[in-house]
Amino acid sequence: MQAQFMALLCTVEGKSIITEKIFTDRFMHVPELVRMGADIRVEVSSVIIRGTPYLSGANVMISDLRAGAGLVLAGLVAKGTTTIDRVYHLDRGYERLEERLSKLGAVIKRIH
Repeated sequence: MQAQFMALLCTVEGKSIITEKIFTDRFMHVPELVRMGADIRVEVSSVIIRGTPYLSGANVMISDLRAGAGLVLAGLVAKGTTTIDRVYHLDRGYERLEERLSKLGAVIKRIH
């Protein structure tokens, strides 16, 4: 749930640090969050996150299932429209995601 927590930490006040001790490519979604206005710096096996008041909608691309979940969460809290490419990664792990999030009040739709 690292990607999801990272998306959350982008919007809370203060500085947060996430350290990855197992996989070297778990921060592939960082550039996408930065595109949305997140203040994140990668340092070897850690990221330093400085919370911002809000994220902005942007065009982002999913690199894997976990990153996709984090980008969906970031898109839900962002001001403006977020367009997410390569959603097939999400389909592997989240059945009827748009339908379920819509029932919770999210404004979300799949564009084919």
